Amino acid sequence: MSAALNQEKVHDVLGIGFGPSNLALAIALEEHNRTAGNDPIDGVFFERQASFGWHRGMLIEGTTMQVSYLKDLVTMRNPASDFSFLSYLHAKDRLADFINHKTLFPTRVEYHDYLEWAAGRLDDVVRYDSEVVEVKPVEEHFEVVVRHGGQLAVHRAHNIVMAVGLEASLPEGAELGDRVWHNLDLMHRVPELTDQPKRCVVIGAGQSAAEVTDYLHRTFADAEVCAVFGRYGYSPADDSPFANRIFDPQAVDDFYASSPEVRAKLMDYHRNTNYSVVDLELIEELYSRSYQEKVRGAERLRILNASRLVDVDTRPGGAEVTVEFQPTGECSVLDADLLVYATGCRPRDPYTLLGELARHCEWDEQGSLQVERDYRVRTTGELPGAVYLQGGTEHTHGITSSLLSNGAVRAGEIRDSLVARRKAHTHDYALSGS
Repeated sequence: MSAALNQEKVHDVLGIGFGPSNLALAIALEEHNRTAGNDPIDGVFFERQASFGWHRGMLIEGTTMQVSYLKDLVTMRNPASDFSFLSYLHAKDRLADFINHKTLFPTRVEYHDYLEWAAGRLDDVVRYDSEVVEVKPVEEHFEVVVRHGGQLAVHRAHNIVMAVGLEASLPEGAELGDRVWHNLDLMHRVPELTDQPKRCVVIGAGQSAAEVTDYLHRTFADAEVCAVFGRYGYSPADDSPFANRIFDPQAVDDFYASSPEVRAKLMDYHRNTNYSVVDLELIEELYSRSYQEKVRGAERLRILNASRLVDVDTRPGGAEVTVEFQPTGECSVLDADLLVYATGCRPRDPYTLLGELARHCEWDEQGSLQVERDYRVRTTGELPGAVYLQGGTEHTHGITSSLLSNGAVRAGEIRDSLVARRKAHTHDYALSGS
């Protein structure tokens, strides 16, 4: 299928993906343009979803954010922004109610509504149901091939910002099916069930795994829910004040300036702030529920700790799940009506989308892209502009790479880099006498 050249002008920046990261960038550009006079930064964003959505499959009623509302799309960069979470509450006539709630952590459903509210104010710069399939350098700009409605069109831009998000991480050899899911699909798939499961198995030890276990146990009142993980118990997240400094903007500078050895130590020290850990309140709730069931002699919540998944044999309507208790090597088979892999997410690999751009990029010894402090991919001088990454930079910028915590500041840094590069280009163009 050939692609038709879109007759739009060459954009200053084209964003691939429109989740929270590029939404924050779109806001930063919009706020810049309010005072830019006749010299705005022209940006356009393409999102393959039909409308804005952020992990909709995990919008479990009652679950809360693990990050303060003050780390929204803008506040850490511009506290006076009218795109803040507080501005959203004011617009929804809930500001006083939220203040009375006495919490820094809104529910996930409410925060998603905030993101939708912000995205809705920027509908003019985003094209939904539009999947970027190729990016290639052409003379003084990039050409970006976009599939929309079965048709291909080529759009042009001087710079690219890739925010392709996360994808499900599954154990090697795992296959999804009608009754074998990843937790990202949970709230999409539960309504499709035609009968109530009698036994559910959840694989994983992190926050999502604990939330899925809690949700299934509450939702299916007659079902046994088996939580399978290798640890002896859920590990609590370290959200203490000093440890939380790893999410500060300054920590990105510190991490970027560090040697590979120090970076590895910092990641190891602070992995328990985010990875395979659970809010203590939820841990205590699950423990209390399990204990009360033992008191009553009717145990539905089973914690299969120090265990690992050995084999899954799918069958119509479920799967036979073989689990090994690691201290003894004893195996047991669980006849499950539902198996949920709550085994985390990973950044999508940008290599495929980069296409022929990949040969112009610099890679480290581990096969990861080398990235400048302003989130520009380090490239040869042959490219017509810059390629920025939002996400997938944990190895260079630290633990906040794919998290909301530093999203507002990161968006501002990318915007400032775009502005500075354009000023430099304009200055060089003027000096050339053209």
